[in-house]
Amino acid sequence: MSVQKQSVSFTDTAYTFAKELVEAGEYPNMSAAVSGELAKAKAERERERAVLDAEVERRLSLPLDRWEPVGEASSVTAGARTHLAALTRKT
Repeated sequence: MSVQKQSVSFTDTAYTFAKELVEAGEYPNMSAAVSGELAKAKAERERERAVLDAEVERRLSLPLDRWEPVGEASSVTAGARTHLAALTRKT
């Protein structure tokens, strides 16, 4: 595994958390703590994405008569259109 050196800054809270992980013996040093926790965060995001993908696939596989109506397409996007119009007026 290659190692990339990088100088980073942490909030006090993040630094304290990483330091506590090292002091508790979960990681041998700060670099390992940061790398390890980033790896955990990545795995969790990938797991969440897989769950979402599976749910979308499950719903798409339902017969059409089991789909819930969402109304007219214009009503689905009405909130976004109102928000975008307000942003346009501000500029």
